[in-house]
Amino acid sequence: MNPMISLPELDRRQTRAAVEAVFEKYRIYKTITFEMRETSLTASYEARMHGPTNVSGDPTAGAAIYNVDTPAARRAYCERVEAIVERLNEREQLLVRERYLKHDDIFDYKVYSYLFDPPISKDTYVKIRARAFYKMALALADTGMIRLDELMPQKKRTRRAEASCSTS
Repeated sequence: MNPMISLPELDRRQTRAAVEAVFEKYRIYKTITFEMRETSLTASYEARMHGPTNVSGDPTAGAAIYNVDTPAARRAYCERVEAIVERLNEREQLLVRERYLKHDDIFDYKVYSYLFDPPISKDTYVKIRARAFYKMALALADTGMIRLDELMPQKKRTRRAEASCSTS
């Protein structure tokens, strides 16, 4: 009774670019320290020539909210990425963690030649990476971190756009 759910066909290059952008943001959040905002406690002595706006501002509360919410959002982002990576199989996890989540300066050949035990060929590495990126793209789309419709091949996107225009 359950109809088969077909998995979407994704453009491999666009998928790789989108997933690598997620990994880049992850590495930035993990390595760059958060700078807390501070408020100015001294009054400004500039003349204000405009009328009242009937809006009161609270820069201390704004800074406090930013200082609490931004690190929490960064932590939640990193935890979501790590949870998605944990759902991959063992070889895919090794590839993603060693190549994309740890350091910026590691190259593909180092991963497939030295970190896999036993070492694998470049072609096998590319297949494992493509499969891992496909799975991650679907999972990231479920969490709303990337848009799946942007990863469809160009010809499928134009057909869907034409179909939606004709039904409207």
